[in-house]
Amino acid sequence: VELVESGGGLVQPGGSLRLSCAASSGIFTINGMGWYRQAPGKERELVARLNRDGTTTYGDSVKGRFSISGDNAKIEVYLQMNSLKPEDTAVYYCNAPAGGPFEYWGQGTQVTVSS
Repeated sequence: VELVESGGGLVQPGGSLRLSCAASSGIFTINGMGWYRQAPGKERELVARLNRDGTTTYGDSVKGRFSISGDNAKIEVYLQMNSLKPEDTAVYYCNAPAGGPFEYWGQGTQVTVSS
């Protein structure tokens, strides 16, 4: 199973980016998939997740600015990021449940918010 992120880059404060995560064979639903991020010197934190019950969960710092969505036919998950701030700078990782306590992780995509 492979998760491949794309869409990261350099953006000015207040700008927008859209991240995509494509899953290879072996993942059959986007339910439970989500996005995490890790800034230098900080722990990895939840950004947004598509919960198994159809609801969504967002980290407090991104509520109202970021939106997670997905395409279950393609097994792709997206993260629309608006009103970006310098503190959003981090490596963003796609995540998917793998059964039991295990998880799949993508290789990460860098998002840098700077003027």
